[in-house]
Amino acid sequence: MQELLAALSTGWVQRALLAGVLVAVLGGVVGFYVVLRRMAFVAVGISHAALGGVALGVLFGQSPIGWAIVFSIVVALGMAALGKQGMHEDTAMGIFFPAAMAFGVVVMSFSAAWQRDLMSYLFGNILGVSGGDLYLLGAVTLIVCLVVGVFFKELLFVSFDEESAHASGVPVAPMRTILLVVTAVTVVVTIKVVGSVLVSAMLVVPAATMSQLTGRWQGMLLGSIGVGIVAVLGGFALSYQHNVATGPAAVLVATGLFAVASLLGRLLERQRRAESVVEGPVAPVTPLPRAG
Repeated sequence: MQELLAALSTGWVQRALLAGVLVAVLGGVVGFYVVLRRMAFVAVGISHAALGGVALGVLFGQSPIGWAIVFSIVVALGMAALGKQGMHEDTAMGIFFPAAMAFGVVVMSFSAAWQRDLMSYLFGNILGVSGGDLYLLGAVTLIVCLVVGVFFKELLFVSFDEESAHASGVPVAPMRTILLVVTAVTVVVTIKVVGSVLVSAMLVVPAATMSQLTGRWQGMLLGSIGVGIVAVLGGFALSYQHNVATGPAAVLVATGLFAVASLLGRLLERQRRAESVVEGPVAPVTPLPRAG
């Protein structure tokens, strides 16, 4: 423990922890909507489709993350365009995902440095986060939180019931586009920390964990951020103590929290049902959808 506390005084460890906390905040805020709209496959698809942008960055000797952001936004806009024609996000992602990833693989075959960059892209390297990476992550976190804050009610309404939102005058298509773009940018900037293979877990698992414990959006949103922070800190501690990769360790901690929350959720549900039998029927409520 003393060694761990001593390591916390070093700059690279502090950058890694701050990056992890920012990823937890981003994952909690965006993952809240991803789980509500059942867009888990979209998040997975974007994280892999971003390979095309990474490939272009590697080929041209420029920032892979910068190219991946642009590339992923283009993919998100393409999905939004298909959505306006009535196609569901999962189906649209099923079209863009393999095409973008195949494009990335083809482009990377022209670069001699692709193996090194591809491994970092796939599995992340939180301990290698630079000051520039941290500024980019912080800026994206701030922008995403501002966008979500401005359109919070509209995004929440659309996530619950698109038809009712449309009937109420909410611009459904623009809200869907905003959510897809925000998800794409979030996925790409968190790749540096946990990698494309695991980034979807940091979006889905914390929100899914809280969906097992609460039916209120306030508790689910704030709790998702909290679960993400605990997962990152727990993963970092496991990584340091047992010399394992930090990203996968954080995902395993988050998954463990989900398993515990799922068990507690079932126990609480049984308790509520038992109390309702004793006290009589209560007014029905509309809970948030649970993951799975």
